[in-house]
Amino acid sequence: MLGFLAILTLAFFSSCSSGGGEDTPTPPPPPVIEAPGKSALTAPANNAPCQDVNTAGQVTFQWSAATNAETYDLKITNLNTNASSSQTDITGTSKAVTLNRGIPYSWQVTAKNKGTTTTASDTWRFYLAGDGVVNYAPFPASPLSPTPGATVTPTEGKVTISWESGDADGDALTYTLYADAVDGAQSPVASNVTTTSFALSVQAGTVYYWRVVANDGKNTATSILYTFKTAG
Repeated sequence: MLGFLAILTLAFFSSCSSGGGEDTPTPPPPPVIEAPGKSALTAPANNAPCQDVNTAGQVTFQWSAATNAETYDLKITNLNTNASSSQTDITGTSKAVTLNRGIPYSWQVTAKNKGTTTTASDTWRFYLAGDGVVNYAPFPASPLSPTPGATVTPTEGKVTISWESGDADGDALTYTLYADAVDGAQSPVASNVTTTSFALSVQAGTVYYWRVVANDGKNTATSILYTFKTAG
């Protein structure tokens, strides 16, 4: 009799525990974090001399607030050397940075939040004025095509090299292009060019080195060395 009651009791509790429970609720999906918007740069002005600095060369960078942004990264590049420095996790829309005077720079701001997507601003250039400078050297040329290190397919045995430059004084510029398969320091392939592109005759399966010297009639600026490789 006791055995029968034990079996009956076990069956009762088993039926209660299996039939009376509730399903575990599904957790809500993580919140969607929208990508930040794009900041508009305001100062220093683009393609212009920056003269509103103290004797130590402190420049105040300013930009507009981006939608959904929480912090910003400021990247500053010395255009003579292509060396960059960054100020990270800036919570406002301005940052004072001390730089060497008499140097051309570019700068860019990247908006961030807790999401994985960031948004970069346009890139602006300026020339940080030095003492007694009357005429500013051109901005060193930067590559448009081919992109540095790219492998390109020649068209009718040629590759078109293109670049961009500018002058803080607004002077007209001419260019000298050096391009070769040795070191980019051989004889120029084009001189006194008034356009910003040149169709270079090339051989297949070769690495080419190139640089541009910009001239405003008074000063020159030499770009850093760039490379590309021709396909097969």
